[in-house]
Amino acid sequence: MPTNLSMNNILFILSQITTTDEPVAKESVTILDLAIKGGWFMIPIVVLSILGFYVFFERLMALKKATADPEQFIAKIKELVLSGDIKGAKLLCAQYNTPVSRMIDKGLSRIGHPLKNIEAAIENVAKIELYLLERNLPILATVSGAAPMVGFLGTVTGMIGAFIAIAQEEGNVSPKLLSAGIYEAMITTAAGLIVGVIAYFFYNYLVTKISKVVHRMEYTAIEFLDLLQDAR
Repeated sequence: MPTNLSMNNILFILSQITTTDEPVAKESVTILDLAIKGGWFMIPIVVLSILGFYVFFERLMALKKATADPEQFIAKIKELVLSGDIKGAKLLCAQYNTPVSRMIDKGLSRIGHPLKNIEAAIENVAKIELYLLERNLPILATVSGAAPMVGFLGTVTGMIGAFIAIAQEEGNVSPKLLSAGIYEAMITTAAGLIVGVIAYFFYNYLVTKISKVVHRMEYTAIEFLDLLQDAR
């Protein structure tokens, strides 16, 4: 009889081990689920990400338009100015409608004045064009700094919620009870850092592109002033 009881116990233990070793089906977690578990702080992070992408692509299109065929434009301007066709050169500037063409157009409108006055007029237009090229860049810089801060704030509030849950729970604290606060803490931090890093790279890329455009504007202004001096 003791032998039968021991065999039954062994079979029962083996059945329990077999049951517990069966693989448990894991629920798939989507990005939307993670965003929802991140709490209310995910809303400003998403808004900042949309704003950052909008500013980046809007400025990218503006810079692409600003760098349209400068070499071909300057070659035609030289030809028209040397032939004395100032009106044709101004019409060409209106057709291109770029920062460089607007600078040249201002210089053409000052032909007949001293070169210093022409140079000053071109520099004034260049300052305005630089301001227009850099428009909305501060917004992108703000996104790169604000998104991680919002994420860290979500981390703090999530951890506060987790500790409040621990304080209010009597006895053993279950991991499921703390999961909401920990989710909010970790997800908002990750989301804020991702948005901030992407916005930071976008900002520096646009600054580099603008620097190239400004260098081209300065070089073209010098070429134009030399052209006027040669024409005289």
